[in-house]
Amino acid sequence: SLCAAGAPNLSYQELKDLKKANVLHIDVRERWEIDRFGKIPESVNIPLGELMEALQMDPMEFKEQYNQKMPSKSDPVVFSCLAGTRSKQALGFAMSLGFS
Repeated sequence: SLCAAGAPNLSYQELKDLKKANVLHIDVRERWEIDRFGKIPESVNIPLGELMEALQMDPMEFKEQYNQKMPSKSDPVVFSCLAGTRSKQALGFAMSLGFS
């Protein structure tokens, strides 16, 4: 289950449609989970334990570390995980840092 501030749960098709609109998709699963279960195309993997630090990085450092432009506080971002629990936590972290 995926979550976003506007729509708490997104279907797979809704996510595919959103990704066409340049939404940053952050997969908060652990790296071993990505290795075992596969990477979601065009997502960036930032394990939940690194997320708070990552979202506060210098934009150049973020780009270097994650090979992705750092999102601004108003950019659309979608978080995903395996069951939905970590993505909800990630949303809470991002909102606590001022992301809308």
